[in-house]
Amino acid sequence: MGRARYWFDTTLTRGTSALVGWLALGCLVVVLPASAVLVWTDPQAPTSRTGRLAAVWRLTGETLRLGGATGPLLRVLLSVLLALVALVYVSTLVGLITTGLTERLTALRRGRSVVIEQGHSVVLGWSEQVFTVVSELVAANANQRYGAVAVLADRNKTTMEEALSGKMGNTGRTRLICRSGSPTDPARLALTQPGAASAVLVLPHDDPSSDPEVVKTLLALRSALGGAEGPPVVAAVRDDRYRLAASLAAGRRGTVLESDAITARLIVQSARRPGLSLVYRDLLDFAGDEFYLTSDPALTGRSFCDALLAYATSSVVGVLRDGKALLNPPPHTLIGTGDRLIVVTRDDDTARLSDCSGLVDESAMTPWQPVSARAERVLILGWNRRASLIVDQLGRYAVHGSVIAVVADRQEVTAEQVREAGRDFATRLTITFRTGDVTRPETLRGLDIDSYDSVVVLGPDPVAGQKPDETDNRTLVTLLVLHLLEQESGRELPVVTEMTDDRNRTLAPISPGADVIISGKLIGLLMAQISQNWHLAAVFEELFSPTGGQVRLRPAASYILPGCEASFATVVAAARQRGECAIGYRRHDRATAAPDHGVRINPDKSERRRWADQDEVIVIAHD
Repeated sequence: MGRARYWFDTTLTRGTSALVGWLALGCLVVVLPASAVLVWTDPQAPTSRTGRLAAVWRLTGETLRLGGATGPLLRVLLSVLLALVALVYVSTLVGLITTGLTERLTALRRGRSVVIEQGHSVVLGWSEQVFTVVSELVAANANQRYGAVAVLADRNKTTMEEALSGKMGNTGRTRLICRSGSPTDPARLALTQPGAASAVLVLPHDDPSSDPEVVKTLLALRSALGGAEGPPVVAAVRDDRYRLAASLAAGRRGTVLESDAITARLIVQSARRPGLSLVYRDLLDFAGDEFYLTSDPALTGRSFCDALLAYATSSVVGVLRDGKALLNPPPHTLIGTGDRLIVVTRDDDTARLSDCSGLVDESAMTPWQPVSARAERVLILGWNRRASLIVDQLGRYAVHGSVIAVVADRQEVTAEQVREAGRDFATRLTITFRTGDVTRPETLRGLDIDSYDSVVVLGPDPVAGQKPDETDNRTLVTLLVLHLLEQESGRELPVVTEMTDDRNRTLAPISPGADVIISGKLIGLLMAQISQNWHLAAVFEELFSPTGGQVRLRPAASYILPGCEASFATVVAAARQRGECAIGYRRHDRATAAPDHGVRINPDKSERRRWADQDEVIVIAHD
């Protein structure tokens, strides 16, 4: 039995002819006996043996498509020959069609077909920002009849589709189209039809040393457009050294964000004013109120302070003039013919004129008193590539007596590097450095943490081969140690935490309203906002500039007498007297634990509430 099987296997290795022969023999072994049984059991079959054999042949021929002709031998052979020719032709045709369909399906699965869309958004690259960017673009298209987002990355098409659908689920009317290929290859980039797109977004790489790839992608985009101006382009780099090159490659309609600098500024602002990250999160996503541009001839020639109470459901924060954003300009600034107002509102069609000056109750307003800056004490636990930027930003706000204390491993930073980061502010700022493991309680117990105004927890830089979100592991351990110290002292520490993966926010042992800066998500939100209105690039450039108008949280008692019931229009008028633009408030009561953490952006000017000592007003102001 084994020898027979071995002989059979050997014959199969002889090629196609052996396979065809065995196939024919197998068919005959089955068809001939079955045909004979059918003929011999048929009452109407011929009675003679010759007639029955002829009937068996005809039935076999019909089954195997061999013609089945009877008569002289030559006729039978010619019938078999024609049947074989027809069989070969049909088999070949089926094989060609199958091969063509297989190749086409393989190409489609690999994402190598051209995108035939108009007015779609193109996302180039794959990094931690892709899920934020795509989800925000889907949200922006929610009120449109049809939308599409095309993603090109050097990954498997099916893998990208599964990852995006797993993160976002139903995308409504927006189609997600994934294509495989290197974004630095103009031929592959052309698959996304960038010339017909409404915007192109070039994502930064997870590896900080890959900024040159962003520049190369922008050059490939220029080549794919063939010299045409193309749509607005939004890109992001991590290192300031590559921002100029990326801006030159992006062209006149390009915007390049420096992610590390923006993240550092937001960390510093949140450290100085706890809760500020919650405000930015509401301002930058498409789920609530965000920045828009509007204009109305009725306000031309009037002062900026008049415009602050000219909209009931929108908050005026600045003027866009000749492409430059002026956030919180001087109150006497006149609105020119070509100027556009920068407003915070629900949508681009909700900014409607409605005089709210009659809603102001001046008796509830707190008399304006200048407040001098005070010295601040900030503790930084850990060190990474953004830490020197954080120290520099803190130094810009420092007054005489301010202190920055840094605790980190010697493998991350040296005392000389820490002092160098704040060298320009040495006359008014004291910087101390201590070596230690920030994940150990004994390291932090000797720091007198309660004496600091805020604590900044930084994760280490990712190393080669390490997933970006793995840097959050040490951050979570450090937060556990801080939580232990909070329980021992009975005081809640104002902690600002930097994380890579937004999913780790729910694991962190911190209060729900604490400041957690997800750097990738922040940059993704900014890129999505600018892609929908590239004029907003100037607004965000001013907003995150150390010298521009910035979002601030001020005590409500500086605007409204504590315990008084007043409309939000009264708050806006009180902020106007201080040279600020009020855009919302944060209440500190039981509602602070709600999903919005007490933050209310752009309330109706007629909304009335009783203002408590712990409430804060959200304003756009200059320091």
